[in-house]
Amino acid sequence: MPLVTILVEDSKVIRDNLIPALTELSDVNVVGIAETASEAMFILESLKETWQLIVVDLFLREGSGLTVLRACQGRLAHQRVVVLTNYPTEEMRRRSMDLGADAIFDKSNELDLFFEWCNLP
Repeated sequence: MPLVTILVEDSKVIRDNLIPALTELSDVNVVGIAETASEAMFILESLKETWQLIVVDLFLREGSGLTVLRACQGRLAHQRVVVLTNYPTEEMRRRSMDLGADAIFDKSNELDLFFEWCNLP
């Protein structure tokens, strides 16, 4: 059964390419898309315990992916959080993991690893 997934990404070009790739290469169903931290917070609240995966970009049109990570800190055991960013510095990796991200991947050269991670049980 596909993972109920939220995508937090402000780039339409990336979304338009990532969603079909996720559907084809990973067993996911993107049920919510947010371009801003506040939109992500609304979707998280509306889906409550039903979402299973959230894919978060760190730099958004409004707000930060770090804010979204903070909002996920009280998530349930079946809910996973992954950061997919163009800015995977050691500092951002550390901050993301400190805020509870399960993994962080570089959009430019770790997409294969990202898709593999999405398929992990």
